[in-house]
Amino acid sequence: MVRGWHGWLGTFNGVVLITAVVLPLAALAVWALARHRRAAGTGAAWRTSLADVGIVYGTVPWVWMIMLPGDQAGAVSGRVTLVPLRDLLTIFSDGGPLTATVQVVGNLLVFAALGFFAPLRFPALASVPRILVLAAGCSVLVETAQYVLRLDRVSSVDDVLLNAAGAGLAALVSRRWCPATPDTSTEREPQPAPAAGR
Repeated sequence: MVRGWHGWLGTFNGVVLITAVVLPLAALAVWALARHRRAAGTGAAWRTSLADVGIVYGTVPWVWMIMLPGDQAGAVSGRVTLVPLRDLLTIFSDGGPLTATVQVVGNLLVFAALGFFAPLRFPALASVPRILVLAAGCSVLVETAQYVLRLDRVSSVDDVLLNAAGAGLAALVSRRWCPATPDTSTEREPQPAPAAGR
């Protein structure tokens, strides 16, 4: 049972419940944004509205959860792991398959909504490498904040890799719905008209 403000805002269960409760509000926000944009004559009103709300609704709860302080927050210094795959191997060897699966899937989902919806909203991001860079940058910011705020969490390069990978996979899934962008890299520059003969 979730009780009190800490139960709602300071626990994983509370964040999950809040996310479920506000789903109708997210759907209403999509409808209201799309209606406003259609009235203003904006193209692709439904797609851009769904993308705007989807990025926020699908990302904020995950970031909120990974920014929740641990039991010794403020009392212990931040811990950093910069060796790739070390934490993953430790989780698989010490935590068991269920713990490892939850950790890996959870990290893949942190920026998955960003990876899925950002290319639909911003055509310039309709590229998996760009989404990977964006998600990795966001993940580095989150891991740095965990360290600086002394949240009793491990700031790990494996988290950055998994967060970016999840966004990249989600971007691959959404490619079929991305707006087509003309490829101007192979277009020939217009040639000046020949001068009239004298």
